[in-house]
Formats: sequence, structure tokens, C-alpha cells
Amino acid sequence: MSDIHATSFRYDCMCTELGVKPHPYILQTIEKEKEENVLTTKDTMFLSLAGNNKHWRDARIGDEDCHVLFKTLANNLYVVALDFRFNNIGDEGARHIGDLIAENVTVKDLNLIFNDIGEDGAQSIAKGLQSNESLLSLRMTGNKIGHKGGMHFAGALQVNSTLAALDLGDTDQNIESMIALCSVLYQNTSLKSLNLSRPLLFTVQEETTDHFANLLKVNASLHELHLRKCDIRDYGMTRLAACLINNYTLTHLNLSSNRITRDGAKELANVLGNNTSLKLVDLANNRLEDKGAIYVAGALRHNTKLHTLVITNNNIKDSGLCAIANSIKQNNGLTNIYIWGNHLETDACVAFAQLIDTGRIHKTNTDVKPYVVDDVIYLSEINGKPGRHYTWAPSYEDDLPEWQLKEIREDSYDTDWLNNVFYASFLKHTMYQ
Repeated sequence: MSDIHATSFRYDCMCTELGVKPHPYILQTIEKEKEENVLTTKDTMFLSLAGNNKHWRDARIGDEDCHVLFKTLANNLYVVALDFRFNNIGDEGARHIGDLIAENVTVKDLNLIFNDIGEDGAQSIAKGLQSNESLLSLRMTGNKIGHKGGMHFAGALQVNSTLAALDLGDTDQNIESMIALCSVLYQNTSLKSLNLSRPLLFTVQEETTDHFANLLKVNASLHELHLRKCDIRDYGMTRLAACLINNYTLTHLNLSSNRITRDGAKELANVLGNNTSLKLVDLANNRLEDKGAIYVAGALRHNTKLHTLVITNNNIKDSGLCAIANSIKQNNGLTNIYIWGNHLETDACVAFAQLIDTGRIHKTNTDVKPYVVDDVIYLSEINGKPGRHYTWAPSYEDDLPEWQLKEIREDSYDTDWLNNVFYASFLKHTMYQ
């Protein structure tokens, strides 16, 4: 099946064969695809069935629908990406999805975030991954697969050599599964992006951070790492910084919502000052304060690689924010800066208003916008935060992320897309220059 009409016919036949009533959301999506093909013939289709689509909030797909879709898409060559986020898919539906990725040879992107998949469902999907040679991106955020589910994926990564992006954030991993997933990356060289945010850690010794630091010291394939809400403190930041100095491949590092203070910021500043490969650093929701911001600002004066810095909600006041603003004037590489949630006092407002008004920072590359009241400059928040489309499913083309608008063909999955798979919408202005 290589077009939408054959896919539609197959879906109708499978519904009849299984005695299932066609799902209205799936039918509507297929009909919309048919309308688009009247004007322009498409070679591929992005099948978006997101359950948080505002037009279909009461029509989420479930396990039975996954069975029909498996039968429909098993030998399908037209559909290359599946977006099933925020639906009612459980372990039974995950079993059918696991069977699908084991047989399908064209699906490259599978989004299952915030469903009801548990340990058994994770085992089924991991089993499918072991024989799959086409899937590049798998997102599981919000499914409570637990540490046993994480172990299943660690086992799959020992066999799978094509998956480039794996998202297991908010899936209740523990110290054992975190270390297992870290350890498998010593041999796996295909994975480029990994999200292990918000594990359930009952330790204060930062063992997992230490393991990831050691990994970054030798790993030459990982480009993007998310360790959000991992209880990383200044000791962990020191260990990461010591190993990042000699890492020449990691470009995107997310350490938001941890417990990093000015001492940890000083260690990270040493890394940035050495002009390593880092292009994006997310330090949102830590506690850098003025001293930490000043350390980072000092490093930015010598850095030419970093293009995005996120320091929102860090208790930074005028002196720290002004130091950042002044360093940006001397830095030609940084293009994106996010500062909302700090103490935006008068001097800081003036400094960032000048950056925006002069065009040094484009208005779409920050989360603040200047305005004037009684000749006093203030900054207001605008909707430009990182990962805007990560959980929200946009309904209209103007709001779709750039990587989704780009036709999903074999040659579309280049290094830039893989490196930025979790920040795709955030970096839409810089990815395809």
C-alpha cells in the first residue's frame, strides 16, 4: 500500500474483518489526507491521532483501535510517522504496537507519550524494537512502565542498532534502570538523543549522575541528553563538567529543575569557556542567582558554539541579568536566550530591551517582550518557551513544528533532526538553515 486510498480501503476491510466500528477520529484524519492529495500527490503520511487535539477530546483511541491499525499498517509503505499521544492505549494496545514495529519497515517516528502503558506494554514494545530496523524516534513520556520497563528497553538497545532518539522521561525509572540504560550506551552507537527525566531516586549520593558523567567521558555518539528533575547538585555538576571538557559530540544538555547553585554554575562556565561542542544548555528552575549568572556570562564572552541558553526561574537579579546581557553584546554565536521567572528589575529590563530592539536577539528567540509605561521599560512574558509543542498537539499548519512540516522522507532524517528531536519545535528557526 503506497497511497492514502489503499490505506483507507485496508482500514475499512480490517474493521469489517474484526467486527469493529471504524473510529470517527481515524476516519476524519484519513478523509483530510484524501483532500490534501487532490491538489498535491504525497508519497508519505504523518498519521496524527493525538488525543489532546482540541477538536477530538472525547474520541481518544484505545486498545481495540490499535489492533485494527496494526492489521492496517503492518505492510503499509505510505505511513511513516505515528502520533498517538494522550490516548487510552494500555498494555494490550502496546502489544499490537510492538507487533507493528516488528513488521513495519517504514515507520520512523512513534509518539506514545501520556498513555496508560505499563511494564507489560513496555516489554512488548521493547521486543518489537529488537527486530525493527526502521524506527528512529520513540517517545514514552508519562507512561508508568517502571524500572522493569526501563530494563526491557535497556535490553532492546543491546540489539537494536537504528533507534536514534529514546524518551523515557516521567516513566518512574529507578537507580538500577537508570544505570542499566547508561551502561548500554557504552556499546550502542546509534542512539543520539536520550531523555531520562524525573526518575524516582531515593539517594543523595548522585550515583546516576556519576555514571552519566563517566559515560560522557567516552561516548562519541550521544548528541542530546535530558536529565531534568534528577536531583543533580553541585557535586554532580562538577562531575559532569569534568567529563564534558573532553566530550566533542554532545550538543544539547538539559539540566533543568535540579538543585544546581552558583558553585555548579562556575564548573559549567569552565566548560563553556573551553568552547566545547555544546549548542544548547537548559538550566531552568535551578538556583544560579547572581553569582552563578555572572560566572556563565564570563564564559559567554569567549564561547562561539553555544546558541541557546535557558536560565528561567533561577532567582537572578539585576547584576546577574545585566552581566548576561552585556556578554551577549560581545558574543556573536548566541541567538536564543530565555530569562523569564527571574527578578526583572529596571536595569535588566532596559538591557534586554536593547538587545531585542537592536535586533541582536530576535523577538522570536526569547520569552520576553519589552513594553513602556510612563516612560519606564518593563518586560512581559511571551509564549516562546523551549519544547512548546512537545506535549501539546497543534491543529493548524502555522503552529506545526518545522520538522513535522518538512516531508518525512528517508533523507529528511538527517543529523540535525536527530540531534534536536526533543527540541524540534523550539529550534525550528535554526535547524534547516
